[in-house]
Amino acid sequence: MNKPKSHTNPVALSELVAQGMLEKKAQDVVILDLRKINQAIADFFVIGSGNTVNQVDAITDAVEEMVFKAANELPWRKEGKENREWVLLDYVSVVAHIFRKDRREFYALEHLWGDAKVKELNPTNTTVLTQSETKPS
Repeated sequence: MNKPKSHTNPVALSELVAQGMLEKKAQDVVILDLRKINQAIADFFVIGSGNTVNQVDAITDAVEEMVFKAANELPWRKEGKENREWVLLDYVSVVAHIFRKDRREFYALEHLWGDAKVKELNPTNTTVLTQSETKPS
């Protein structure tokens, strides 16, 4: 099954996803820029964490609502909504990963995509704290 094309600029879409996460106080929100990585399945991953399954659920709903209201986009695919430990929202060029904190540490996506350019966001005002090139450990 072929992926549909997104109508929204991937950079803008990744920022909308991050904004939705931060609206529900997601922790450690990062945007991984995968555009220069061969075989990457998306242009951006946006990763955030919640402390409880209820917070993960609220973050997921906020992301979907924010993206739909601002860009009229629905996720192409959704996974993990039932168990609320790792929810994936696939917007084709941008994939949102919303983890319960302990699951995020276990899967360590940031390390798997260690060549990605990383943009960390400040949860209080959504400004960039750091932007760096990282290398795999």
